[in-house]
Amino acid sequence: MSFAEVHAGHSWEGALARIGACSDADVRRALTRASEGSAGIDDFVALLSPAAAGRLEEMARLSQARTVRRFGRTMQLFAPAYLSNECQNVCTYCGFSAGNKVARRTLTPAEILREAGALKRLGFGHVLLLTGESTKVALPYFREALSLLRPHFSSLSMEVQPLETEEYAELRRHGLNGVLVYQETYHRETYGTHHPKGRKSDFLHRLDAPDRVGAAGVHRIGLGALFGLEDWRAECFFTALHLLWLEKKHWRSRFSVSFPRIRPHEGGLTPKVEMTDRDLVQAICAFRLLHGEVELTLSTRESRRFRDHACRLGVTAMSAGSRTNPGGYAEGREASLEQFEIEDDRAPEEIAAMLRAAGYEPVWKDWDPSYDRPEAVTA
Repeated sequence: MSFAEVHAGHSWEGALARIGACSDADVRRALTRASEGSAGIDDFVALLSPAAAGRLEEMARLSQARTVRRFGRTMQLFAPAYLSNECQNVCTYCGFSAGNKVARRTLTPAEILREAGALKRLGFGHVLLLTGESTKVALPYFREALSLLRPHFSSLSMEVQPLETEEYAELRRHGLNGVLVYQETYHRETYGTHHPKGRKSDFLHRLDAPDRVGAAGVHRIGLGALFGLEDWRAECFFTALHLLWLEKKHWRSRFSVSFPRIRPHEGGLTPKVEMTDRDLVQAICAFRLLHGEVELTLSTRESRRFRDHACRLGVTAMSAGSRTNPGGYAEGREASLEQFEIEDDRAPEEIAAMLRAAGYEPVWKDWDPSYDRPEAVTA
């Protein structure tokens, strides 16, 4: 069975009805099970529900305690590095969308190395590589980029177009540690509305991409929905289903969940459904209480104030000092089109200082290349 079949077995309206029917008694039971480390998908549904909104402080306390037990008082810091804004998809919420008449740019090998130097000077050991989705920027380009960057960073992840299993496996051999494939929305009809043109319009191909990542043996798999396209509670429900299904099948991999909300961009889209700060806190805490091992990531899309508080709630990874345009670290934001506007524009060291002041240790790398040696795997 593929996850596409699992997804098809749950209706969107049914998920919303299930969430909306939860009572305070359901929430109390879910909190009890979460405190025992035995929460399941039914408990997660209760913790997502409107009935749980009044128990947010209790959820936050439990979430923080469970996170500290597993991860300690640490926060992984990483940088998103955009290599190209070439894109052949039309996506209504993205500054890179093919319909936006803007200058396109793909970094050359020399420019990639300049970005690497700028990121190293900022202190990063973990970098997330991003591009638009284009046949001009495909497997050969990714392979070369990884080979160039592997000697300079302890960990390299990618957020690019969905690939095939053998392609992920090849990139893994060139130093790839993680792949993030956000479904954007698990609502199939809404997905079609916001992805009318390009390969990304294939809902099922994208839906099963994380399974192909796991089949290729990639160490880390990242999931997430773009909040604002559809109801956030249902998006979280389907993301959790996806997470639990993948974890059973690809148990050797680690998993992460991200929580991006729609941000302004070139030709911007107004969110269909608002997700408030309290809603986002509820979603983060619900995921932590469902799953004590999953990594929860928060980007610089969010405000300084929110991130300063969220670091205590269950989040284990944060981007810092982000630039969302190719060449942005070496040349500045003016170098090329940004994918979206960031909200927390503090320098990485400022983020690190904030974390230390809150009693947390910033961690600048996520992996060590020595783990990739065959003897390290079999030892």
